[in-house]
Amino acid sequence: MRVALLLITFIAFFGAINAFLGVDISQASSVGDFQCMKNQGFDFAIIRGYMETGDVDPEVLNSISCAREAGIEYVDTYLFPCFGCGNPEAQGPTLVNYLNGNNANYGMVWLDIESSDWSGDQSANVAFFEGLVSGLQSVGAHIGVYTSESQWGPIMGDYTGGSEFPLWYANWDGGQSFDDFSPFGGWGSPAIKQYADGGSNCGVGYDYNW
Repeated sequence: MRVALLLITFIAFFGAINAFLGVDISQASSVGDFQCMKNQGFDFAIIRGYMETGDVDPEVLNSISCAREAGIEYVDTYLFPCFGCGNPEAQGPTLVNYLNGNNANYGMVWLDIESSDWSGDQSANVAFFEGLVSGLQSVGAHIGVYTSESQWGPIMGDYTGGSEFPLWYANWDGGQSFDDFSPFGGWGSPAIKQYADGGSNCGVGYDYNW
């Protein structure tokens, strides 16, 4: 479960010299889909594991398995929280226990923090986020945060507690670099950048990451 931490370490120490390209996916994917992505030079995949409806994604196990079978070296999952469902402490363990109980071979769990059904009360949002973190930590998950400056601020205000975890940020400028990054939310530097919509070149929709 530590392969994604190795990826982040490589990025942190070697930067663009040894850059990795990857995809994130939120729909059913086959071995053939991932082989197509692998042939296009993608080395990592981040697959949706938990949906904003408050349910584990029914496709996550198969997609992780297919990515591995296709030779994708680094495979993570992401959790799209359900604020309206309440009980944030249970959402992460629900996902992690499901994955581990089915012997899924994955690395990190990324918390997807973007506009959805979050409260207009930033203090309540911060408390919910901390509940998500607490739940994931209770089951030994390796945590990262997916967000952007435009999303984090309105949801979390000036809260900086998320910055203890690696940042995967979104800025669809098409650039494979961190030159566009401006510190926010306590993060001084990112680990991964989502830089463009990849369309569905391999028969499945995905975004480009660097």
